[in-house]
Amino acid sequence: MQTLKKQTDAKIEMGRKANPNFMKGVDEIISEARALKKDANAIEVSQKIPNFELPNQEGNLISISDLLKKGPIVLTFYRGSWCPYCNLQLKALQSKLSDIHSLGARLIAISPQVPDDSLSKNDIEEIDFLVLSDQDAKVASKYGLAWEIPKFLSEHMKNDRGLELEIINNGNGSILPIPATFVISTDGIVHWRYVDVDYRTRCEPDDIIDVLKRLS
Repeated sequence: MQTLKKQTDAKIEMGRKANPNFMKGVDEIISEARALKKDANAIEVSQKIPNFELPNQEGNLISISDLLKKGPIVLTFYRGSWCPYCNLQLKALQSKLSDIHSLGARLIAISPQVPDDSLSKNDIEEIDFLVLSDQDAKVASKYGLAWEIPKFLSEHMKNDRGLELEIINNGNGSILPIPATFVISTDGIVHWRYVDVDYRTRCEPDDIIDVLKRLS
């Protein structure tokens, strides 16, 4: 199986060929976000995570402190099922889910989408990890990951892709999470993280597995 980086790189290259002006605009936005250190407030390694409760697909509130009592957690923030890079990441994580479970850990994915609409059935039909809905991006903000969508991107989403984020996220049309993944031990401490303002890049699942092996 191809690495996730190869998959995302191929997706980026397809985008550059299909819509070079748009991808150039994205490059400029990412460069500015890096210069302004938009991810500077993200939870760091060795820090204790903020507690939270969020609804799952059935609308039931799930507490991360309760989940941590059962074992380590791989916590990933993603933009939504409409994001092709997110779908590639979730599929890659799904392929490693048995390894994650064998190491006593659990995978939790958080997006701003409303319950019952957080996963694309067409793209990721068989994902069997927990998906939580952070509609107002308050949890993303607690984790230092809330990012106000630049006008260039919001106009592209609405005009070119027909995405109405206000509907998709139940009123929140302006804030998305910076994609990030954390490996958290049962005491709530972050042992590893991957945070990148470039939403087109994601961590490799094998890196997560390596951290979980060290934890176990």
